[in-house]
Parts: sequence; C-alpha cells; structure tokens
Amino acid sequence: MNKESLRYKVILSSFILISIIFLSKIFYIQVISKNYKFSANNNVLRYEVQDAVRGLIFDRNQNLIVANVPAYDLVIVPVEFQAKPIDTAKLCAVLNLSKKSFVEKYTKAIEFSVFKESIFIKHLGIESASKIGEQLYNFPGLYLKKITMRQYPSSSATHVIGYLGEVGTKQIKNDKYYNNGDLFGVSGVEGAYEKKLRGSKGMAIKLVDVHNRDQGKFKDGKFDILAKNGKSIFTTLDIKLQDYGEKLMKNKVGAIVAIEPKSGEILSLISSPSYNPNLLIGRDRSKNYRMLAKNSNKPLFNRAIQAEYPPGSIFKLINGLIALQEGIINENSMFSCKNGIGYEYSKNKYVGCHPHKSIINLSKSIEISCNTYFCNTYNKYFKKFNSSKIAYENWYKHVKSFGIGDYLNNDFISGSPGKLPKISYFNKLYDGSWNSNTIISMAIGQGELLLTPIQMANLTAIIANRGFYYTPHIIKKIEGEVEIDINFTTKKFSSIDTKFFSTIIEGMKQVTEGEEGTAKHGRIKGVEICGKTGTAQNPHGDDHSIYIAFAPKDDPKIAIAVYVENGGWGSTWAVPIGTLMIEKFLKNNISNTSLENFILNNKINN
Repeated sequence: MNKESLRYKVILSSFILISIIFLSKIFYIQVISKNYKFSANNNVLRYEVQDAVRGLIFDRNQNLIVANVPAYDLVIVPVEFQAKPIDTAKLCAVLNLSKKSFVEKYTKAIEFSVFKESIFIKHLGIESASKIGEQLYNFPGLYLKKITMRQYPSSSATHVIGYLGEVGTKQIKNDKYYNNGDLFGVSGVEGAYEKKLRGSKGMAIKLVDVHNRDQGKFKDGKFDILAKNGKSIFTTLDIKLQDYGEKLMKNKVGAIVAIEPKSGEILSLISSPSYNPNLLIGRDRSKNYRMLAKNSNKPLFNRAIQAEYPPGSIFKLINGLIALQEGIINENSMFSCKNGIGYEYSKNKYVGCHPHKSIINLSKSIEISCNTYFCNTYNKYFKKFNSSKIAYENWYKHVKSFGIGDYLNNDFISGSPGKLPKISYFNKLYDGSWNSNTIISMAIGQGELLLTPIQMANLTAIIANRGFYYTPHIIKKIEGEVEIDINFTTKKFSSIDTKFFSTIIEGMKQVTEGEEGTAKHGRIKGVEICGKTGTAQNPHGDDHSIYIAFAPKDDPKIAIAVYVENGGWGSTWAVPIGTLMIEKFLKNNISNTSLENFILNNKINN
C-alpha cells in the first residue's frame, strides 16, 4: 500500500469517526437529554397544571350549600423568571406588593423548585387578574392560571362544611397529588371527604410567544391530560332547619344536634358562636383565620362534636334503664323524697331536690326530675353486687353501649369521646376505697361524667328507637357511588332490652304533657313530644341549660339535643329552642311566635 492511499484511508476514517461522534452528540442532546429538551421546548411551550374543579356540596333536599366561582392564581416558574433582568419595582407596583413580601414569595417559590410552577399570588378576582394580565408580557415566568374558588350561597352550616387550608410540607411529602400553594379540606365535610371532593389534576401544554403570551394549545391539545372534577357530596343536612337553628342560637353559646332516629342522619348540627364561611376564602383567608383563632369566643371550635359537658338530669334516663335491666326497680317501684337525700361524698353531705309530692314511681320521677329517686336507685343497684368495683364495671358496660365514652366513628375528622371514667380512675383518685356514695353525683349526670352534644342527641335517638341506633353521620350520597360507608347503615344495639323503654318514654311524654312536667311549656298542638330537661352545675358561672327530646312519640322523625351554656334551668332556654326546632322540622311553621320572638331577640351574658 502506497503512502497516499494510507493517508487517504486515515483521513476518511477520521472524518467518519468525527461524524459519528458529532451525530451521536446531536442525537443525545435532542432525543435523550432532558436538559436540552427543557431548554428548547420551554422557549415556545408552557406546561400548565390544570386543577380539578372541586365537587359541590348539597343538603338532603338537593339545595346547593357549597358552590364554585371562577378565580385566578398568579403562578411563577423561577427558571423562566430568571431568564432576563426584571424591573422589580415595576412588578411590585403591578402586583400591589411590598418589596419584602415579593422577596418572601419568590424565596419560597425557589425553595420549592426552580423548575416547577408554584403559586405566587392566590385567589385573584377576575378584575384584579385582568389588570395584572395586561402587564405580564414584561415578566416571563409569571402567568395566570384559571381556578375555581369556594362560594357559600348560605352563610350557615360552617362547622358542618368545614374549611380549606393551604397544604404544608408534610402534606406535600405524604401525598404527591399536592403542590406548593394547593388547598385541602381541613375540617367538616371538606376534610372528611377530601379525596372524593378534590378530583384529579390534568396537564395542558400551551404555545407562547416571546412575550410569554398564550398562543393556544400545542398540537391542538393532543398531549394534554384532562383534569377530572371532584365528586359532588349530598349531605343529610336540612339547610332550612340549620339556618333556623343558627338564628335561634345567636348571642348564645352552646350547640344543637338533631338526628333522624330511623337512619342516624344528622338533620342539623349547630355550634354557637359561629362565623361566616366566606371569611376563609380569597386572599385574606390566612389573615381572617388568625383573627378567628384569637377570638375569645372560639368560633372555630365545634361545640357540637368537641365540647365536653356534664349531661345533668338527662342522664337519669340511662340510669333508670340500667336499673330496670338489672331488676333493681320496676315501673311501680316507689321512693319518697324529702327535698333531697343525705350522703357523704366530695365534702358534701346532701344531694338536694326541689319540693314536690312524694312518694313517686319511675315515670313520675322523670316527669318532675327527682334527684332523690335516682340517687336511691343508684345506691340500690350497687348493693346488688358483691363489690363496688364489680357493680361499676357492669354499669360502665351498659353506659358504653349507648355510644358514650366513644367517638361514635362518625364521618367528622375531629371530635371528642367525652368522659366516661374507667374503674382505674376512681381507684387512683380514692386510693381504692370508694363506693356508690362516693360517686353518687353520677346518678344525676354530674361529677366526672362528660358528654358531647352529638352523644346526647344519639342517646335520645336510641330511646326513640327503643334500644338501637345508627351511627350519626352527615353523608347521604356521593356522586357516582351506589352505597355509603357500611358503618352508617349497620344497626347497633344498646345493652337494654326493648321492653324496658316504654316506662322511660312514658315519663318523657309527661315531661311535656304532665301538669308537673319540667317542659310543659314546650308543647306543640297535635304532636306528642317526649323530652327531658337538665340543669348542669357550672362552677365558673350560671348553670347550663339542657333539653333532649324526640317526636312524634310513636313514629319518631327527629331526635334533638340542645345545650345552652350559662342558660340556667333547662326549661328557660333549651326547652323553647328545642321545641321551636321540632315544630319547624315537622310542620315548617311556628305557632308560638311570642316564644320565637323571645328567643330571637334576647341574649345570654356569658
């Protein structure tokens, strides 16, 4: 081989090798390398996360109680924003931001991701978004994203609906669905059914010009992923009854819970004081939340499911049922009362009672709410057993079967089990030396015993049903689903035989219809109401006013519990409120307008 031929082959081989290397590099840059694709595509393409439209919320009669309205978020992609120098002062003027606020938001966006979008300013109204949009061509990396924002046609049911809050680092880490700035359900229906309501996000690829202005869809949307709207929720709530109850509780502190006994569906759940749900939407949401959280009246606190109250005399009904079940008394058992009964417990030597005729049976003791009758019954019950400990354990199991001392496993994500002390509590408190006299206050619903208003309403539903209940719940139907949680459709039974409820119910009927009934002014013409008043001692001020009731007697459609803090006697505030609620639900009309005006136009000084 001559030298020229060899030189030719070397040059040709070198050229081929260089060409291969060059083409390979081009292939890598254009096809394989993500960095190049990002740099190239983002000169003309913008990838926009499409938020799903949150599901609507309705009441039991398909009245809309939570809607959506259009709004905008201002979104930033830091890597695009850094592409060219920005007139920060001009941008702050356009966005109506201080320089400090701008730096905080920009730093937060960078910390989240340089390459991913995050919300810079959320929940802009259409007018504000329009003004900002006109100037965005000067600021690449910033663009408007259309969203929806919650709207509340009725300003009631705040504690039932719940509210939305911004996700934190923990939520983003635990659930890849969320991005920085997203909102999620914190409480109520919004929180309990977050995954149903939120839907699933999509992705849109947009063409943009050199000024970052939208030029339409890339490839006619061929590569877009459509967002899937959240499912609508149909609640068990009667929004008209809810509205009315909240008006009745204005200027009062406490709660109302109304349940349909045959299903466990919550008709109304009221916590007072409340707040306007519209305060927790829009750009001022965080500021308003802080204001509400600092309010001494605790409007964010859901008293209906979280407040723990002494049940007072309404608990006599359970003790009466336990005594019947255990054969301690029967419907004709009599006890005398001389304005109270003497015992040594908790530094007191006497449980007082109001003046009334004596001797009385069980139904009469319920009608007039005799403390002595139930203290005697409680003491007699304990004497049946060989030890106070065994007696209390048995009593505890009976009470537990009424859903007391339990969360009830309802569909609210927050709540309280109340307080039903275990035997270990008293053993520790009294160094193992105690008996029925020591804890006699439990006989009349005082002492260590605490219930939530929803437990009180459920107790009422159990009596209305003669011994069974369905877990109180707020969900009636979810869009596209045939059934709800089986926990809400499974019948649960108390430990008391059905036959023993008739005596208790007769006594409750006489509470409203008897001449000595403690709720005789709480009558409704043509409706048999079975009720029980209570007055719970309050060491911090006036006693609490309590009333539970169900109606009609033989075909119960509503069971209700009313608890008014510092309201005094049960008959003073709780009975009128409960009576008005029952009539409103059953008749959609109020016959006693003077009673209604008294409740609406008067307040309690707490």
